[in-house]
Amino acid sequence: MATTYEIIQGLHQAAANAYDGSQSERYALDGEPRKIGLVREDGDPLLDSRVVDGFKIKIMGNKLYLTYQVDVKMNEFHDPKFKNEISDRVSNIKSFLIKEYKKVTKGSVSLKEHGDLQIRVDPISRIRNAVYAKQCYEINSMKDVVPDGQRTGDPTRDITKKFLAMGRQDAKKSINDTRKETKKD
Repeated sequence: MATTYEIIQGLHQAAANAYDGSQSERYALDGEPRKIGLVREDGDPLLDSRVVDGFKIKIMGNKLYLTYQVDVKMNEFHDPKFKNEISDRVSNIKSFLIKEYKKVTKGSVSLKEHGDLQIRVDPISRIRNAVYAKQCYEINSMKDVVPDGQRTGDPTRDITKKFLAMGRQDAKKSINDTRKETKKD
């Protein structure tokens, strides 16, 4: 069984293997094309007009946060199938991460959805919009990690409690403090 560090390292390497150009065997470093499910995979990356889309991952505790970003035109945004298309792309990215993780580490990882897909649309101009989709997944392989949002214990340490209880009169004097002692009644 892989350690927590190896799981995190494998997931980040799987995400890094989705760099722009990896979908074409001409531009892939290892000559193996990778189909992720992004819009930019259609056409030639150097000759066609560029489509701005991509994703990133963030791991906190035993949760993986997948964020997908794409620029769309206003007519694409008003399409009734818009939410389903974004959801399909996010699930394609998830399946890519799982497959690529298996190639990188020779192990397996399972990602279980945790919560609903959140989609935010920000207007750039009257024609274009920036779409941000965020999905949280629970990494089932990471059992020895404190879940995100839970504390591991008392936030105040014993040394801090001892220091606060000590008071000024019992505090140790610094070695560079050259002031004379004054007694207060």
